[in-house]
Amino acid sequence: MRLVVQSRAVTVAHLTHIHRLIGGNTQFMQIAEHAYYLPTNITDIETVKTFCAEQKIDCALVPDAQRLSNFGLAVMDMDSTLINIECIDEIADMMNIKPQVSEITESAMRGEIDFATSLKKRVALLKALPETALQRVIDERLQANPGAHEWIAACRANNIKTMVVSGGFTLFASHVKEMLGLDYAVANNLEIIGGKLTGNILGDIVDAERKAQELIKLRNHLGLTTSQTIAIGDGANDLKMLSAATVGVAYRAKPVVQAQAMYALNYVGLEGVINLLTA
Repeated sequence: MRLVVQSRAVTVAHLTHIHRLIGGNTQFMQIAEHAYYLPTNITDIETVKTFCAEQKIDCALVPDAQRLSNFGLAVMDMDSTLINIECIDEIADMMNIKPQVSEITESAMRGEIDFATSLKKRVALLKALPETALQRVIDERLQANPGAHEWIAACRANNIKTMVVSGGFTLFASHVKEMLGLDYAVANNLEIIGGKLTGNILGDIVDAERKAQELIKLRNHLGLTTSQTIAIGDGANDLKMLSAATVGVAYRAKPVVQAQAMYALNYVGLEGVINLLTA
C-alpha cells in the first residue's frame, strides 16, 4: 500500500506529523509539486484523514496494483467534474431563473430527489429559450476544471480510453469531448424546434443507471475487465457509475458521494487522480 497526500497547503511540518502518526522506517517521496507518497503496511488511516481534513489536504491509501498502466478505461461526469459549471443552471441564467433551477439541481446532486424527475422539471422551465443561448454558455462560461487537460493527457499516454457520460446535454458534451480530446461522449438530447427549446428531452434520459450501463457497455466493447476501469463524478447520480468501476473518485463532490467513493479529492485538481495512480 502507499499513502498519498496532496494539496497546495502541504508543508514539511505536515508530512512530518503524518509520518509520526503512522510510523514506519521510510520517508515521504515526492510525486509532483504538491503531492507525496509513503509506502506503508498500515490499513487504518482514520487519524491521518482527520488531520488532513483539518489542514485541507487530500489523502488516500492506495493499493500498489492501482497504477495507470493497469487501467484501460476512464469514464467521467461532465458538469462540475470535467468542467467548472452546471450547464443547465447557466442556461437558466439566460432566462433569469437560475435560482429556481439551481435549487432543483442541488437537490438532485445531493440525492434528495430522483434525477430524471429533476431534469424534466428543469428542462420544462427552459421552454422557448433561443437555441443561441446554449452556444453563449459555451463561449462565455464553460471552462475545463483545473487538471482536466493533464488528466486526459495522462490517460492518453497510458492508452486509457476516455468517455464523458453526462446527465447534461449533447451540445456541451460534444464540445467537451473535442476540447479535451476524449474518445467518447454520451448525454441527453434537448428538443429544439424553430430555433427554440420546447422544454422536452428526446429519447431516454441519461440518469444514474444509464451512466453505469454506459461504462459497462464500453468496458465490454473494449474487451476490458472491471479491474481496468476508473470513474470520476461529483453528484448522487454518479454513484452507480462509481460503483461499476474498480476505482471511483469523488471530485469536489457532495457528502453522500464522498462517503461512498473509494477516493475523494477536495483540495487538488483532476491531476490529483494521476498522483493517486502513479506513485
